[in-house]
Amino acid sequence: MVGEQATRVMVFLSEEDRVGHRRLQDLLLARARELGLAGATIWRGIDGFGRSRRVRSARFPDADAGLPIVVEVIDSAEATERFLEVVRELAPGSFVTREPVWLARPGAAPKRAGGA
Repeated sequence: MVGEQATRVMVFLSEEDRVGHRRLQDLLLARARELGLAGATIWRGIDGFGRSRRVRSARFPDADAGLPIVVEVIDSAEATERFLEVVRELAPGSFVTREPVWLARPGAAPKRAGGA
């Protein structure tokens, strides 16, 4: 399978993170779209902790909100660098990872003999 090289950026946040009255993850998603990135996904964690070392969990419904959120984008190195400029502007203290990935687009599965 032939693939192409791309870059994955993951921005680790809390669902409490805001810019003004807007959720930070919503702003980052909107900006990624405006920049024309190939795609973006917001992942909501069920458990986690960050710099505060305080564990946040969905298993305790009466606990404080603030579950972990990850905004993930995958595109070319140039496109993700433009997105990182937005992250530096909107979320300067956030934890961010960047890594090379290979995209695989396998297409349709081959047909089996006998029509099955």
